Amino acid sequence: MEEILKSLPEKAKDKKKENKKFFSKLKKRPPKNLDSLMLELHEDEFSRTDCLECANCCKTTGPLFTQKDIERLSKHFKMKPGDFIDTYLRLDEDNDYVLQVLPCPFLGSDNYCSVYDVRPKACREFPHTDRKDFHKISNITIKNTAVCPAAFNIVEEMKRRIKN
Repeated sequence: MEEILKSLPEKAKDKKKENKKFFSKLKKRPPKNLDSLMLELHEDEFSRTDCLECANCCKTTGPLFTQKDIERLSKHFKMKPGDFIDTYLRLDEDNDYVLQVLPCPFLGSDNYCSVYDVRPKACREFPHTDRKDFHKISNITIKNTAVCPAAFNIVEEMKRRIKN
């Protein structure tokens, strides 16, 4: 896994122009079965991929925290939401709450998440490859191919299956 993660940013960079062109065409004319195809590709890839071997998303990128996430996590820690924010979060340049530090402070050395049952919505949905209206999130998907080997593989398989 270490080798895959080491080469992933470069592989994603090499494919970025091709992916942007592909997604641009996809946005204009998404196939009728795109959501079901993406669900199939997502499930197929994650039947082979064990996130616990990787956890690169938790090590290198942080989720955006919604107000509901903050309330749920602060309740979990028996903290006031303001104290949770002060302890773990900061406002980014877009005025969104994000983690103060990476890797994620809730990630254990065994790649298990200590707040898995109450984790942020963005973590639950990552890498977003099984979302409805998938063609509308091309920018985040292209970014995720540099972080998540499964997202990279899903996009590559998607390009093989959809000739546009």
